[in-house]
Order: sequence, then C-alpha cells, then structure tokens
Amino acid sequence: MTTVGAGSVAATSDFADPGTWPLPDRAHVPGKNERPGPEFARNIHAHAPAPGEPLPAMTPLWCYGLRLHKEGFFFEAHEALEPVWMAAAPNSRERALARGVIQAANAALKVRMGWPQAARRLETLARACFDDAFAGTEGSVLGLSRSEAEALLDKGMFDNAI
Repeated sequence: MTTVGAGSVAATSDFADPGTWPLPDRAHVPGKNERPGPEFARNIHAHAPAPGEPLPAMTPLWCYGLRLHKEGFFFEAHEALEPVWMAAAPNSRERALARGVIQAANAALKVRMGWPQAARRLETLARACFDDAFAGTEGSVLGLSRSEAEALLDKGMFDNAI
C-alpha cells in the first residue's frame, strides 16, 4: 500500500490511475489523531472536476473517494468526494448520489467516533439521497448501482469498528 505521510509530497502527474493514488498513513478521526497532511488536500484540489462539465462514471476523484471509503478512510473520502458533489449539476442524479455517499462516509465516521445517534441521522439522509439519485431508474449513476451505494452505507455503519 502506498501512503502519503505528513512530510511527503506526491506529484500530481503520477496520478493517472486513482487505484494507484496514495492512501493516507492512517484514517483521521476528529479529536483522536491528526488530519492528513497538506499534500492530501493539494492532490484532491488538483484533480477536482470543473463545475458544469459532465461527470463521467470514472471521474478520477470520484473513483478515489469510493476507494477511500471502501478502505475505511471515511473523513478522507468526504474530502475527496466533496469537489465531485460541488461540480455536479444542481438537482442531478449525480449530485444526489455524491451527497449520499458523502453522508454515508460521515455516518461511518460518526460510528467510529462513538456517536451512534448522529450516525443514524446521517444514515437516514444518505438513504434519502439514494432515493433521489435512483428515482425511476434501475440503472447506475456515476457507475454505481443502488445496491452498491447501499453496500457502502452498510459497510460503514456496521463493519467499521476499530
């Protein structure tokens, strides 16, 4: 596993494949450890999609945010996915899905922090976003099916004990 520590700076030109993008040294938990180093934020912003442009399913930052979530980096997943949400067209399925996955990451982080009531509130918000994203369609949005989106939420809610 490639990691990015507080002192290293990864060159953004090395980021052709989000599957090879470095992971932080550890998952940030507010109040328990440090946030990822500044190079993490620089790399996120360097790969943010431009607002108003169509978001293909394989938008690199989207893929990286999903990878972070799946690897248990919930705070970092939120940070990576927020620019995707911001770039998505208003009232679009893509925007609703991105918001739902961000809420799922937040819910998982709250579970990890020991805040189950906040986690349940965020779980409800995530499911409502998924309802909006997948309303009237059996297909995928940003390459994710409803069942895959729900699985991200369930993994974070029930499988992330430290």
